[in-house]
Amino acid sequence: MPYRRLVSPRVAALGLGLGLCLAGGPAAAQSTVTIYGRLNTAIEYSRASTATDGTALGSVVRQTNYRSVFGLRGEEGLGGSLKALWQIESNLSLDTGQGQIASRNSRIGLQGDYGLLFMGHWQTPYTESTAAYDPYYPTTAGYMALIGNGSTSSSDNVQDTSSFDRRQKNIVQYRSPQFGGVSVWLGWGLPEEKTTVARNPALYSAAAVYERGPLNATLAYEVHQHYQAAGRNDDAIKVGVAYQLFAGTRVSAIYEHLHYRTDTGDLQRNGYYASLVQQLGPGSVRIGFAYAANGTGASTDTIGFFRSGSGTGATQVTVGYDYPLSKRTALFAWYSRINNHPNAVYDFAINELGVSAGADPQTFALGMRHYF
Repeated sequence: MPYRRLVSPRVAALGLGLGLCLAGGPAAAQSTVTIYGRLNTAIEYSRASTATDGTALGSVVRQTNYRSVFGLRGEEGLGGSLKALWQIESNLSLDTGQGQIASRNSRIGLQGDYGLLFMGHWQTPYTESTAAYDPYYPTTAGYMALIGNGSTSSSDNVQDTSSFDRRQKNIVQYRSPQFGGVSVWLGWGLPEEKTTVARNPALYSAAAVYERGPLNATLAYEVHQHYQAAGRNDDAIKVGVAYQLFAGTRVSAIYEHLHYRTDTGDLQRNGYYASLVQQLGPGSVRIGFAYAANGTGASTDTIGFFRSGSGTGATQVTVGYDYPLSKRTALFAWYSRINNHPNAVYDFAINELGVSAGADPQTFALGMRHYF
């Protein structure tokens, strides 16, 4: 998802210096390089209630990482409105010290009067179009537990075949200019796995995004070709709207329909999400509510977090407070709980607990976030 980042004068100067070097000196200074990042981690107390079959999961205290990142991005003017863009974004795990270069949104492309065309490793248009609607994205409390059916930080067409909240390997994307406030985002996850599996898996993702003044609205659609079986496609459609009511108050709402086609039949489900961000004192109260209806269809499979039948729905409620220490640093606290119906197995999409049917996972977090 897109982030707004502030660059300090020192970092800006470094970027300018690197840009001058890359461009061959002041006379040809057309390139810029920016260093940016996000450090985001918390201490969580997590537990789940006893499951329908009597299985009990004990409580745990853990330090969790919320997809902290370190990145470099740059651009080079090529004449007129045309410019080359690039980005290399890497994961940082503050809790374990692990990380991998280019494991997050990374690309190279061209941008001009006719839009932006790029290739690389990037979130799909379907994912990115509503990520900012959730004030807890991407944390343990994020809406991905019920919206999108889980979250995959990085996948190709065969590694994760359930989630519609994903960063896709080997993807080509196009973003159009705005026309009357509307832009079109298109993505194609190339079918490179055709040579390794007995089917032709690919991904097609699209979103129409409207943004003008206080209003943001989106209509997104995604197809997973041959993900479950040869000749069968899964698809998802999502409608979302976010509105800045007045200074300090923002509301968002999403409707989503997921449809899987498995060897044992169809599996479908409706999902809903709403959020409120309300300034209160120096910080903001942030509330999120998600509802997943019962799964329907003849399929006997469990895909990601859901299955067909009665008692397979769930709700998730999250409430917390974000307290800024500066424009770049904040402390936060929140509580999130998933209430599973007797046959439901929904779990947190990031930092899963591992639950049995009917168990209700919950977690309380105290953390700190810093942008640079």
